[in-house]
Amino acid sequence: METKKLPKAGTIEIAPSILSADFAKLADEIDQVAREGIKMVHLDVMDGHFVPNITIGPVVIAKIRKYSNLFFDSHLMISEPEKYADAFIKAGVNNITFHIEVVPNPTDFIKKLHDCGVSAGLCLNPETPVSKIEKYASLADMILVMTVHPGFGGQSFIQEAADKIKPIRQIVGPNIRIEVDGGIDAKTTPIVTALGADTLVAGNAIFGQSDRAKAIDAIRKTYAKQGR
Repeated sequence: METKKLPKAGTIEIAPSILSADFAKLADEIDQVAREGIKMVHLDVMDGHFVPNITIGPVVIAKIRKYSNLFFDSHLMISEPEKYADAFIKAGVNNITFHIEVVPNPTDFIKKLHDCGVSAGLCLNPETPVSKIEKYASLADMILVMTVHPGFGGQSFIQEAADKIKPIRQIVGPNIRIEVDGGIDAKTTPIVTALGADTLVAGNAIFGQSDRAKAIDAIRKTYAKQGR
């Protein structure tokens, strides 16, 4: 697998979430956004246990990897990410983000991911306090703040969850990415980027629109106005 690096923190990146894409033609869907200058795509992995939905696993990711060289940002919304990490890495992901709520030894798992040549993301759900990740945040390459309850796309943005971005940025400084996922569109983008987020997971706002180029451009214009 070609090793791809997570883009340097500070530059805003849009990571379209395939949860809202047409699963019957994922390769074409991903290619559409790649043509618009997208560098990374967000892969939502759900197990029906940690979250009330089931999506894709390593077999599907390995297939779409053959048709795309974008940065594969995998979000493991599963109960035992340590158990399945090797399979996802073999399938071709470049980043594994796991939930602080289900991993008892985040330090060891982050080290394992780094030793395997992938970057590590640390995620917290809307109800999880920032204090839960404070001890481990600086070890990760990216912190993912959920601004909806994980499991389904198209949910409404939770402002109280987004407010955690600011204290997290104060904890991790400028060199670690802060990703935000849930209800991200042209209206909510300036809210989260002003708080310090630099990685925007957008599902329905991109793949749920017939004109993907227009949808991506609309999000880009909002943070361009902030000089980002």
